[in-house]
Amino acid sequence: MDAAVTGTAIGPMVIAAVDQFEEHPLVRDEFAARILPASGRLAVAAARWRPMRTALFSATEKKIPGLWASMLCRKRYIDDRLDATQARTAVVLGAGFDTRGCGAWDGRVFEVDLPASVEVKRDRLIAVFGSVPARLTLVPVDFEERSLANALAESGYRDDEPVFFVWEAVTQYLTEDAVRATFDFLAQAPAGSELVFTFLRRDFLDGTAMFGAEAGHREFVAKRRVWKFGLMPEEVAGFVESYGWRQVEQLGPQEFSDRYVHASGREMSVSEVERTAYCVKDGA
Repeated sequence: MDAAVTGTAIGPMVIAAVDQFEEHPLVRDEFAARILPASGRLAVAAARWRPMRTALFSATEKKIPGLWASMLCRKRYIDDRLDATQARTAVVLGAGFDTRGCGAWDGRVFEVDLPASVEVKRDRLIAVFGSVPARLTLVPVDFEERSLANALAESGYRDDEPVFFVWEAVTQYLTEDAVRATFDFLAQAPAGSELVFTFLRRDFLDGTAMFGAEAGHREFVAKRRVWKFGLMPEEVAGFVESYGWRQVEQLGPQEFSDRYVHASGREMSVSEVERTAYCVKDGA
């Protein structure tokens, strides 16, 4: 993976931070703005003024209509599932500037990301908190090059109790081999573990269904070629079952709109390009 991929970690957290200025934010994240590097904090500061928020929103929607709300809803959903879990360990795969290891959830959090991204995150944590929070462990690993199991084990991770796994906005950047290698690791998770992961629709990636997101396809698939892997919604249950997981529910624009957007009183569309799956690891 290259810098083009690591740079995408800023955008979703900028959107979460900007959402805090709304009267009815879809997510609540007191650390979103603070954890960002300087460029992200500058964008968030400017967005205090509604015309700037509108401009940021419009620029995002031009690439993929509904992407703004989709990013917020997937984050909100993961937060809700984490709040409800009985697991006391969470593993965030491809963490970026995720703040779940800094907030109210009191379990242990392992954040896995590219080595360069981990160093940037470590610097920001020290700047904000004075040190890396004691319950948070940063794990540098390239999904394409190093064993995830080994990297986590060397960092003190144990799999003798249920674990809550977060794999948000990562799978599309990986090859199929790397996705399957990660699921090989997830297949070893103990019974009772939970997994929330997002995926892009394969028919969008291959260009047969654009969902109004031609501009996003041109940039991320055709030009930059950073989006590689996708699944069809109806394939997900069988895909995860082959690794010992059971899909409990899958969420797209209808589910996210009904659960979060409409309840907030805001009017925003949610993209069909990306979907979210919640899975559990049943006993043998």
